[in-house]
Formats: sequence, C-alpha cells, structure tokens
Amino acid sequence: MSEFLLPDVGEGLTEAEIVAWKVKAGDEVTVNQVLVEIETAKSLVELPSPFAGTVSALLVEEGQTVEVGTPIITVSGDASPPVPREPSATTEVAQAAAAHAAPPAPAEDAPAEKTAVLVGYGSGGHGASRRKRGGGGQTAPVPPAALPASVPAAAASAVIAKPPIRKLAKDLGVDLTTITGTGLVGEITRDDVIRHASQASVFRNIETPEWGAEREEVIPVKGVRKAIATAMAKSAFTAPHVSVFVDVDATRTMEFVKRLKSSPDFAGIRVSPLLIAAKAAIWAIRRNPSVNSTFTDKEITVHHYVNLGIAAATPRGLVVPNIKDAHQLSLKELAQSLEQLTITARDGKSSPADMAGGTFTITNLGSFGMDTGTPILNPGEVGILVLGTIKQKPWVVDGEVRPRFVTTLGGSFDHRVVDGDVVSRFVADVASVLEEPALLLD
Repeated sequence: MSEFLLPDVGEGLTEAEIVAWKVKAGDEVTVNQVLVEIETAKSLVELPSPFAGTVSALLVEEGQTVEVGTPIITVSGDASPPVPREPSATTEVAQAAAAHAAPPAPAEDAPAEKTAVLVGYGSGGHGASRRKRGGGGQTAPVPPAALPASVPAAAASAVIAKPPIRKLAKDLGVDLTTITGTGLVGEITRDDVIRHASQASVFRNIETPEWGAEREEVIPVKGVRKAIATAMAKSAFTAPHVSVFVDVDATRTMEFVKRLKSSPDFAGIRVSPLLIAAKAAIWAIRRNPSVNSTFTDKEITVHHYVNLGIAAATPRGLVVPNIKDAHQLSLKELAQSLEQLTITARDGKSSPADMAGGTFTITNLGSFGMDTGTPILNPGEVGILVLGTIKQKPWVVDGEVRPRFVTTLGGSFDHRVVDGDVVSRFVADVASVLEEPALLLD
C-alpha cells in the first residue's frame, strides 16, 4: 500500500484545493498517469502518479483544501510496468499521438511508500525511470512509449485531432480539414488551431446564457481569486501609483507587423502589435533602468535583466506569467515565447515558476477593444505598461488630416522609485518605437 502526499508544486506553497479527481477507487493506474487536478494560489496543476497499481481509496473530496504533505490517495498492488501490446495498423496513429501528449517520465527514483514530491511534472526528455517493485529492492525501468516507424496512408489523409482540439476548433470557427497538423504523427495541435483562428480567443461569446435558477450565486474567495484580491489590495494601498498616457501614431508598427507575418522567417508564428510593444519596452528599460526595479523599505534593487510579465485574463482569473531573460531574445524568439506564454496561460497551465520573478509587466487592454486604463502594479514591481486598442482615426500629418492607425499608450509606476521625468521618458521611448519600429535596429 502506497500513500501519495500532496506535494509542494513550487514556490513554497502551503496548501491547495482538490479540483477534480481523474481516477476512482478500483481503477488501475500507471506511472505518470494523471491522478488529480489541484488549484494552488497561483495555478492549476495536474498531479501524475509516481507509482503503478490499483487505487485503494481517495482520501480527500473534490472542493476540499488541504495542506502540503497531507495523504490524498492510496494505491496498492504490483508496481510492475505493463507489457505493451503490438499496435495494430488501425490504432497506431492514436497510440502514437497519446504517447506524444503524455507527461514525460520521471528522471529520479520514486519513493517506495510515501511521497510529497511532484514526480514526473515538468521533467524533460523520454529517459527511462526507475521505481521500486513491491517485493524487494530491485528496480525496473519504465520503457518509453514506442512510436510507429510509419503512418498508414489512409490514416495520414484523415484529420487527426483529439476531442478537446475538435471542440476548440468548433468554438473558434476553424475548419480542421484546412489545417496541416504539426504534431508528432501529423495530428492537429492546439497551437495549430489557434494560429488558424480568425479570432484566437477562448473568451469569444458564442451565446448569451440564461440567468441561473437561483436569485444569487455565492462564490467562495479562494485559490487564484483569493491570491488576486490579496495582491491587488496590497499593491494599491502600499505603492503610490502614478499614471501617464500618450496617443501614438502606430501606422508604421502595423505595416511592420504585416511584413513580419508575410516573412518566411516568421512562418507559423503569431505576430501582433504586442510583440513590437514588448520589444520596445525592453529597449526603453535599458534607457530608463529604474522602472525595472524592486522596492523594499531598506533598499531599491535595479535589475539588469528583464523578466517580462504579460497580464493574461483566463477563465480562472488574472495571471501574470513572465518570459525569463526576455532582454536576451531576438524578435523571433520573443514572438515564439509570447505565443507559448499566452496559450499556456489560457489553458490554465501556467506553473508557479512561470509567474515568479517578474521584473516588469505589460497589459494589453487593446485585445478587449479598450483604449486605455489605469492598471495596478504587479506586486514586487514598480512599473506596468498598458497598450490600448489600435484603430484608424483622423490624424494630422504634415498639416493635413489623414486616416492613421492610432493607439493610446500608458502605464502605472511606483512613485517611491520613479519620478515623473523618468516615467515620461520611458513611455515616450516606447511610443517612439511604435511610431518608428526601425529604432529597434539600434
């Protein structure tokens, strides 16, 4: 009998809510099979099993919040890995796709009886793992899933996509038959669907729901919502915010984005004005480094690197994952990182590590059609840039009124660290790049 203890999934978290069990008593489980979905104060995490066997009991009910180290499930039986059967031609593609999507095998020994270690989560590669057998001290390798040497022609010509991907495509109005899958065996991935969507957003309003049967709905303040409330209140009432705004002619930015989209170097990569704003912010931070700082009562730490946070509205609430060392990335690498960050956040898969260590944040209110706003600082940071919607407006050029693509750029800053002149210079620097992206070549 083996007990699985609720692990600390990172950043020293002390508790988590059991959101949804993926197994039940009596189920056979294998190493790295997802057992349960939990919600911490920062993210939604799937916990894989560190051992194989039969589920004896689920020790915690869904919706219950428990502390790290609490036993949540027991598994009994032989931990020997199953002997794989030879795949048939009709199931070869499905098995290969499933193997590709499965979590990577753990790289270290799993504890024999109890564990509070998140085995298998976030590890890389397909190396064999080792775990104890039920009867002795010997260890046995868990073989990586074999991939087919070839895919049958009939299967290759069909649309290969998992049910969640098909639902996403339906919601976004994407015809799967028009997409060439980029998965391991030609299956269509979530990234493929989003790239082809005319409006790549999980928040697209499909229909207006009816009111609920009850007159009121009571929502417990916990998990991500509790963390957001605490962080925003602390930031708003601790850091004295100062905000500035400027209207910008972003016509050349829109032309630049259009050229990038048609460039072979950016084929298959999502490019948007946010990419140019992010690159501009990094450039402006180098020129005004104090906006990239951390304040305490005893000292100000100016960071000579940029972990660029992107505020993302998700079905679970506001999260701010960040791109580590964004200042070291090329424009193409930054575009790829932004795309992956956005997809991961909207899927609710941003890990605590993804959201830790940010130094500066951008919030893109333009994605919601908003002109501007007064954002609250991400706790621990002293600056946040806001990018408004970009739309055609009458603009005076050389004494003549012409239609131009115009946006409002602004931000909020911690006045304990940055003064008005620094704030103004920083925002003006970002605006100058949006007006003339060639400045990025400096």
